[in-house]
Amino acid sequence: MEIRRENYGAGAVEALTAALEAELLVRYDGVAGSGPEPAPGAFEPPDGAFLVVLEDREAVACGGICSYEGTTAELRRMYVAPGARGRGVGRALLRALEEEARALGYAFLRLETGDRQPEAIRLYVSSGYLPIPRFGPFADDERSVCLEKRLTPS
Repeated sequence: MEIRRENYGAGAVEALTAALEAELLVRYDGVAGSGPEPAPGAFEPPDGAFLVVLEDREAVACGGICSYEGTTAELRRMYVAPGARGRGVGRALLRALEEEARALGYAFLRLETGDRQPEAIRLYVSSGYLPIPRFGPFADDERSVCLEKRLTPS
């Protein structure tokens, strides 16, 4: 497994994020999520990063961090392709994204996921994320589950 930085608009990233959107539409009965599409520049240093996981040179997972406010970053667009699930790919990617956030100087990492994504919620909670009030564009979306983790220095 190789984890590397990638531009948010790259072809492999577009394929993964399109698969993410398609899966979410199925899970939520055709209703789109409440968060806007991030601008590609949001995932560029010095405020952000976007990572892709490769297995046998095939992109199987992705995720990014971008500035939320001050010392808090937001985890966005995390996705693991179905064929790569259950093998620790998501956990490895999450650790790598947390390291990126620390390296960029963030003390907290927050995220939004949905109530119909129990496997994502389990991953985040087992990785030390705690529930927080819904924030930003998710504040009024009852499907949203928001979590946050204090990043300890490595």
